[in-house]
Amino acid sequence: MAETTGAPGARKWNATHLPDLTGRTAVVTGANSGLGRVTAEALARAGAHVVFAVRDPGRGEAAAARAGGSTEVRRLDLADLDSVREFADAWDRPLDLLINNAGVMMLPEQRTRQGFEMQFGTNHLGHFALTNLLLPHVTDRVVTVSSGLHRGGDGVIHFEDVNLRGRYSPSRAYAQSKLANLLFTLELQRRLAEAGSPVRALAAHPGYAATNLQSHAANPLVRAVMAVGNRLFAQDDRAGALPTLYAASQDLPGAAYVGPDGLGEMRGAPALVGRSRAASDPEAARRLWTLSEELTGVSWGLARVSRP
Repeated sequence: MAETTGAPGARKWNATHLPDLTGRTAVVTGANSGLGRVTAEALARAGAHVVFAVRDPGRGEAAAARAGGSTEVRRLDLADLDSVREFADAWDRPLDLLINNAGVMMLPEQRTRQGFEMQFGTNHLGHFALTNLLLPHVTDRVVTVSSGLHRGGDGVIHFEDVNLRGRYSPSRAYAQSKLANLLFTLELQRRLAEAGSPVRALAAHPGYAATNLQSHAANPLVRAVMAVGNRLFAQDDRAGALPTLYAASQDLPGAAYVGPDGLGEMRGAPALVGRSRAASDPEAARRLWTLSEELTGVSWGLARVSRP
């Protein structure tokens, strides 16, 4: 296992500690920019064949060219379940690592192609459908990127109306989607273990990382505050990607949650971190799974194959 945080003065874990990933295949959603691009680049440098799963193939091709190594680009729009199905239907090989990285943050109220609230639909439902459709091919692990802001908003999933009609706020919707990412990971791991699968489900969060996500916030004041925070307090996207890379490569238990080890989990080296009580609720996780199956029309992935 790679070197991790130890006594004061010990070397901190970083992307140079990734194991040799030659012969392994990874899909990284949202790999054309920000944390996804850095994650994809690091995996490619470590020898993996990396599929840049992106909404804009032109931008994906440019990002893949900069990454070097063994890469390819495939179109994936997580806000359109038809696109998710097309991506999964075209997949025909073993998949070692599925990195559910793509996301949108604090947008003005919008809807996905199927009519879901954009943040819940993209950040959770799109990845829920993608994971289950690809699961028969996955051999190692699924890593889903959440956020420390899963503790924000109302701190719950609004099961009676996940689309938040009539009470939408960008921060409430974002917090709900990131809480959903953690509950999804929890229930996915339970199901994998129950099925006797060796695949593991893990989650990660980047801390306070300066990325292009903050520039899309609906509120101009929020954008301004974030811009100042990015300059003064945030770690860069390379540091922000480390928890995802750690979760994707280290020998960690299923349902583990990785984030920065610094004050308030804002910055620092990757380490196992805690989550809210709501994000640890197995009954809420099961309820969300059932609802997600109903909304997406996609059911438990391993039901479609028989494993030895």
